[in-house]
Amino acid sequence: MNYYILRYQLQENYLEERGKYRNEHLNLAKEAAQTGTIILAGALDNPADEAVFVFRAENDEAAKTFAETDPYVKNGLVKKWSIRKWNVVIGNDIAN
Repeated sequence: MNYYILRYQLQENYLEERGKYRNEHLNLAKEAAQTGTIILAGALDNPADEAVFVFRAENDEAAKTFAETDPYVKNGLVKKWSIRKWNVVIGNDIAN
C-alpha cells in the first residue's frame, strides 16, 4: 500500500458556505475512512485556507475519485486540489 496526500486550497468564503454541503462531504469522508482509504482528514486553522487528506491505497485513484465527487469541490468551495504520493518511512502502521 502507498500513501497519498490530497490537498485542497479553499475559497475565502469556505467557512460561510460549507454548511450547505457539510453533511454530504462528511458522509463521503466517513465512508472512505470506514474502508481504510482515508487515514486522516481535516481543514487547517488560522486561517482556514487549506484542507489535507491522507489516503492509503494502491494508487492515487481513490484520492482523485474522492476529490472529483466531493460536494465542496463540485460546488466551488475549493479553488484547486492536488495529489502527491507520500513516501512514509516512520509510523505506527508502516511495513517495510
